Amino acid sequence: MRIAALLIVSFFVLSLFPMSVFAQTTTPSTTPSTTSPSTILATPPTAPAITVTTDKPSYLVGDTIVISGQVQAVVPGTPLTVQILDSNNNLIHVDQIDVSSDGKFTESFLASGPLWKSNGVYTIKVQYGLPNVTAQTTFNFQSSITPVSNVFKVVDPNSQQVFAVNYTITGGTVNNIKIDAQSISLIVSINSTNDGSISLTMPRTLIDAKTSGGQDDSFIILIDGAEIKPQSESSDPNYRTLTIPFLQGDQNIEIIGTQIIPEFGPIAGVVFAIAIISIIAISTKTRLKIVPKY
Repeated sequence: MRIAALLIVSFFVLSLFPMSVFAQTTTPSTTPSTTSPSTILATPPTAPAITVTTDKPSYLVGDTIVISGQVQAVVPGTPLTVQILDSNNNLIHVDQIDVSSDGKFTESFLASGPLWKSNGVYTIKVQYGLPNVTAQTTFNFQSSITPVSNVFKVVDPNSQQVFAVNYTITGGTVNNIKIDAQSISLIVSINSTNDGSISLTMPRTLIDAKTSGGQDDSFIILIDGAEIKPQSESSDPNYRTLTIPFLQGDQNIEIIGTQIIPEFGPIAGVVFAIAIISIIAISTKTRLKIVPKY
């Protein structure tokens, strides 16, 4: 009878409390946490211990390669080691450079010498302090500059006569060749992407340089207004040939002679004679002394 009474009491208690109440007391809560596990584990990105870059993506033989970068943790008095490897992974250059107090560094290297002989992708490796503090970058290198030969047709603006000027250029391209009758010259416009040279074979019927006795004389050569000497010059009865060096960034080469196209010769002489007569007349009237320039 006692057992039956206990069963009746238990049934009565269960009927008062739904099963969901007991389920909530035993089932873990499914409510999302206000703090995501990924947020807890994430850490802010850190800057690389060392960086290195080049000023250009590609270079030709004779170019200057400029590298720069930064070290995050500077150790006073510790140099940075730089290695350059060619396309076959051969070490062709090694050097040590200083790092400034703020971690920045920069250095330049000349891409020239017997070890700079293979074309392809070259690698620059830098190391600072511990062996694992390293970085690297790459650049394309061309060990030789291919000369370009062509013929430029120079047109006389008055007679429309065409003159063929043969040229060979390294380190750039020819944009234009035109006659400047007023200065008795040819103007050669170039796009010089590197230091190089240009060889021009010019017909004597187009431009020439003669002494008063009729012998060949030297041309005056100006590059962007500055006078230079040719690397070489040669001639035959019909042509004059000049080889002229230039630097990267040069634009205009002016070749000045004593005559430009026969029809301009007499005109230039008449103009020159008139100018001399005018100067004499003015100096006579004003007692002006003409001091020659040296």
